[in-house]
Amino acid sequence: MSAATAGVVGILALFVLLVLRVPVAFAMFIVGFVGIWSLNGLNAATSLLASEAFTLGSSPELVVIPLFILMGNVASITGMSRHLYDAAYAVIGSVKGGLASATVLGCGGFAALSGSSVASALTMGKVALGEMERYKYDPRLST
Repeated sequence: MSAATAGVVGILALFVLLVLRVPVAFAMFIVGFVGIWSLNGLNAATSLLASEAFTLGSSPELVVIPLFILMGNVASITGMSRHLYDAAYAVIGSVKGGLASATVLGCGGFAALSGSSVASALTMGKVALGEMERYKYDPRLST
């Protein structure tokens, strides 16, 4: 099978798996593994799987995500996030939707500082959801 044919078959297989409601990560894994297997053989696919698993697990970009989640939990448990939201509400609480706008800006600032949008979404989501509910924001807006 040529590489172009394998690519087209892989894309179609990915769409079929997604229509069958297979999670995206698993669907991409299955299609990628089978594609490498069909083009280069089973030994190449399994060795690539082992080396990529180690490479991704030891990458500095992914190692920091649990640390940012820990930081968000510490901020939430110690009450630091509550105090920050109280201060933000005192400053811009009179503006309609001001706290929601401050949350978006805070999330953007945290993403710029951390360099990871995933870590920012996880950390700020943990902190902001409870605080926005406390100030009676609509849950559809909070999430």
